[in-house]
Amino acid sequence: MNISLIGKKALVGGSSGGIGKAIAMQLAESGASVTLMSRSEEKLKNIVSQLPTYHGQVHQYLTVDFSDFQSFQKIITNYYSTYSVDILVNNTQGPPAGGALEKKVPDYQEAFDLLFKTVVLTTELALKGMMEKNWGRIINVASVSVKEPLSYLALSNSIRAAVVTWAKSLATDVGKYQITVNNVLTGYFDTDRIAQLNAKKAEQMGVPESHVRSEMEQKVPLQRIGDPKEYGYLAAFLASDKAAFITGTNIPIDGGLLKTL
Repeated sequence: MNISLIGKKALVGGSSGGIGKAIAMQLAESGASVTLMSRSEEKLKNIVSQLPTYHGQVHQYLTVDFSDFQSFQKIITNYYSTYSVDILVNNTQGPPAGGALEKKVPDYQEAFDLLFKTVVLTTELALKGMMEKNWGRIINVASVSVKEPLSYLALSNSIRAAVVTWAKSLATDVGKYQITVNNVLTGYFDTDRIAQLNAKKAEQMGVPESHVRSEMEQKVPLQRIGDPKEYGYLAAFLASDKAAFITGTNIPIDGGLLKTL
């Protein structure tokens, strides 16, 4: 099956590394022109230079801080005043780890701005162009924790659950415009985020990080942590015409980690 995104324009959040970068790379491999979006301009410049241009694509980047909503709002609104996109991948860095007893109301507000408000704003701005074209793809990078909460990620558990239920409502409203909206429930992937979480857990438990990683791998039926490239393959499929009848879904990519149906 050939995935062709030639002529499509994509905006990918959190794309200076990890899952976001892998998605951006695969969308470009499939022919899309990609706008990267993240905090590190140096990393973004480097990745833009790596993106394939087999089909004459033009790639660019936006330097944004998702945790500063006011600044983000200005930058993303200005971007959409000039550009429209066919494919939007909503992805940001995760909020700080910690359990429910550790987090206070201001922590939840900050996480809400980071994970929810930025997603809703970016999507609202993208929808105008998608509706005019009668075609669009919205892919939200979520987490398996919306189905099976992780005790040490109280903020992420809570706010990402709000994102996926909002997305389900949105999918119903925009379906008549041939716009699909899907959530990808992320399991354990070999990223800097996982390394940071493992380091914190190892420190708390007083064990080597290698021990924490090994335990994590053993929880996955496939007995390994995912390669971000594998995530990119799923995103490219969901962004294509091949996935035109898939919308309003929560799709786990977790090596079988989730125990629920």
